[in-house]
Amino acid sequence: MVKIRILFDTGKEGLNDKGLSMARNLRNMSHKALVVIPSRLASTRLPNKPLADICGKPLIVHVWDKAMKANIGPVIVACGDPEIMQVIKSFGGEAILTDPRLPSGTDRIKAAADLYDPHQTYDSIINVQGDLPTLDPALLEEALVPFKDPFVDIATLATVIKDPFELKNENFVKVALSLQQDATVGRALYFSRSPIPWGPGPHYHHVGLYAYRRDAFNRFVSLPVNCLEKQESLEQLRALADGMRIDVKVVKAKALFGVDTPADLAKAIQIMSESYPFQSRSS
Repeated sequence: MVKIRILFDTGKEGLNDKGLSMARNLRNMSHKALVVIPSRLASTRLPNKPLADICGKPLIVHVWDKAMKANIGPVIVACGDPEIMQVIKSFGGEAILTDPRLPSGTDRIKAAADLYDPHQTYDSIINVQGDLPTLDPALLEEALVPFKDPFVDIATLATVIKDPFELKNENFVKVALSLQQDATVGRALYFSRSPIPWGPGPHYHHVGLYAYRRDAFNRFVSLPVNCLEKQESLEQLRALADGMRIDVKVVKAKALFGVDTPADLAKAIQIMSESYPFQSRSS
């Protein structure tokens, strides 16, 4: 097993047919996903954001509920504060309290996943951001599609940009894809807050939902912060800079938006009031 992993991780060039077949089988033997939602109260633009009320339930509960409806594996909330843990547990969810001093959501996911699954029986981890109450549960399964290729380390999603405002807005992250004609999965070449690539479309809006192979996730969190990551404020550039492969599934769903401000919260309340009728905890 160790020998196979070394062959696989050090590059695909020079592997004979038997080695390629063994590597593919190693990564495709099973596919057990663990969904982790990082959440903390500290927010400068929207204090106590995870507990904000949306149609009678806290924001973080809506995110947890959508992830549960995807039905692709256990869902845990990696909490930076006991208040979040208490509210998730009150709705019947699983929550793990992590060190509030952890520097990022990814570090929080790592801490929670190691506590929940110390023997690493789950071979992929799906990172669902804790500020996505309008999440479509079907997107979690879509995020796993790129893993059909055994050489993909990280999988994520994108949608075609149709609004010129999104293309120019730095809050909408763009991804440059190597995408064959009529294909729906392509390799990510770069992520940026600037419009990329240059010229007429198509252009793609990155949807910030990630699936990691477990070995790739462990590798990613061990890497030092990269200069491009700092410049763009996009941690996925750390993975690209280290040679990790990120593939992107293009979906037709509306681009997700995170709730970061009171205006975002009002928008989420309006959308969910229209699309998701209120249901009490007991319903």
